[in-house]
Amino acid sequence: MMLKNPHNFLLVSMLALLMTSVSFSQERQIEKADKEFDKLAYIDAREIYLKVVEDGYESAEIYQKLGDTYYWNSDYDNAAKWYEQLIQKFPDETKAAYYLRAAQSYKSINKYDESDKLMVAYSAMTGDNLIVQNFEGTRNYLSDIAFSSRKYELEKTAINTETSDFGSAYYLTDKVVFASADGTTGGKIYTWTEQPFLDLFVADRDENGRLTNKRRLEGDINTEYHESSAVFTKDGNTIYFTRNNFLKRKAGKDKNKTVRLKLYKATKGEGDVWTNVEELPFNSKEYSVAHPALSVDEKRLYFSSDMPGTYGMSDIFYVDLEEDGTYGTPTNMGDDINTEARESFPYISNAGNLYFASDGRAGLGGYDIYATTIDENSVVGGIENIGAPANSNQDDFALIINEDEQLGYLTSNRDGEKGSVNDDIYRIQITKCEVELAGVVVDANTKAIIPGATVILLDENNNRLSETVSDQNAEFAFPDVECSTQYTVRASKTGYTPSEEIVTMPEESAVLELELQLTPIDPCPANDLGCRLSLQPIYFDFDKSFIRPDAAIELAKILAAMRQYPELIIHIESHTDSRAPNRYNELLSERRAQSTLQWLIQNGISRNRLTAKGYGEYQLTNQCSDGVECTEEEHQLNRRSMFIIQNNNGMIDNSANERN
Repeated sequence: MMLKNPHNFLLVSMLALLMTSVSFSQERQIEKADKEFDKLAYIDAREIYLKVVEDGYESAEIYQKLGDTYYWNSDYDNAAKWYEQLIQKFPDETKAAYYLRAAQSYKSINKYDESDKLMVAYSAMTGDNLIVQNFEGTRNYLSDIAFSSRKYELEKTAINTETSDFGSAYYLTDKVVFASADGTTGGKIYTWTEQPFLDLFVADRDENGRLTNKRRLEGDINTEYHESSAVFTKDGNTIYFTRNNFLKRKAGKDKNKTVRLKLYKATKGEGDVWTNVEELPFNSKEYSVAHPALSVDEKRLYFSSDMPGTYGMSDIFYVDLEEDGTYGTPTNMGDDINTEARESFPYISNAGNLYFASDGRAGLGGYDIYATTIDENSVVGGIENIGAPANSNQDDFALIINEDEQLGYLTSNRDGEKGSVNDDIYRIQITKCEVELAGVVVDANTKAIIPGATVILLDENNNRLSETVSDQNAEFAFPDVECSTQYTVRASKTGYTPSEEIVTMPEESAVLELELQLTPIDPCPANDLGCRLSLQPIYFDFDKSFIRPDAAIELAKILAAMRQYPELIIHIESHTDSRAPNRYNELLSERRAQSTLQWLIQNGISRNRLTAKGYGEYQLTNQCSDGVECTEEEHQLNRRSMFIIQNNNGMIDNSANERN
């Protein structure tokens, strides 16, 4: 068959040859990029992938890896761009993990609604895993985080450089150790970030927590590879730190030719020179172990790892430090802490709280910092996102804090230029947002003030925090109450029903005033005839049982009441003070009871309307028990007779209980 236009055939042949050449070239570039990607040389790989896309070649794998080169360098803005194209152009080839990474990346550009939609898609693809459970259980995470946010002051420290600086650790009381890529040992460039490898540096810390005088740790710790996050024993003589798999000037690699992270230990020699570097026995060249933290009692070492038994990309583990210098078996902290994503950078404060970073929980974007209580058995309590401004929509991690000082340090890349992977160390101080909770205690009926009332402050779990007494003006105050916190205030006083009020403190420092109202209890028990008739006490002389003239006046009131109400029956209780033996006082009080009873009988009251009993010294009205020095007036208050109604004819409530 003859072609109608031989020139067209030549043109088509040339184009086909050119396209074949371009295709081979693109494949070679992609192959090269894949090799760089597998070696974690993300910057080099990215440039090749971008060139391939620019030349018009597209695939799900290229968009995935392009997004990853940004995501793993914490450039979430650009990661979101490429993950978005992946999902739009290749929805059937997009794996669940990329919906999760896209959701995290969208948060960095404040697209939280779009992020939630991607999380719903991720949930549909994966089912009920730990990340999904956390997401479904915290759908209102933005408002929850806003509520838990505290007033922090953040400022960049003076030790930051144009390279990455991160991962602080307290060293004694006046120093901080951190990792930096600023002019480090060996001069090599790390292809993941295109920055020098990290070394450990130390800086002095003043009384305000500001850092100066940065210098490299001396001794055998720093090498030509990475050294980073560390922790020190309280005496400052031992360090646990993170390093690439490098010992005795030799790097170890896993089966993919990647140099993993390991934990090492060193001790301090003379002049702050670190020596005796040794590898911890639970390391492996096939997985990473990094970011150490010590328990308060220094008997347990916490760390992050992707070792077998990990739920996700990295989990928090712990290992016991035995007294003989050996190590226990690494234990995963479980799904109360860990998810299928990344949990890392544990830190345990002197108050026993665990802080850690995660991108598998509901957060503001990237790594967020979370806090929880932890006991001596590594059992954790509720986990709380510590909120803004400590957390941002970028990576925030490696928090250390002295809770007594309300002062610490964290690492973040929030302030880098777009596309930058640089981390900076921030000084963080919890500002004193305090409310003065003040008020007055009054009578609920008359609004009269009530001095001397006991006022107690309780937390939301009903734990007693503080106690005071209302002053002569019935006023009280708790001067240092935390903002944005719920409390219960309870008031009580003898003669009144206790009262309490639940109050939530404002978000800003302020004075919050309350009026606590106490309702009076009826001062006269319904069956206490002496109280009902406003009788003065029937008192007796020391060691006597006769009726005194002043007592006869009060007994006349009893007599009048019993004559007016013929069915009124009373019981006479007589008492003594504590002087003399118990048995003697029992007999004396019985004579007083009978003396009182006989007076009423002699004045015309029938015997069957009266009962009487002596109670000795067992019902004192004050502190004057055996051995307590008291005045004669105080002892007199215990030598008395009381009149208790046994029955009445409607004059007094006959449902009253017997008086104690």
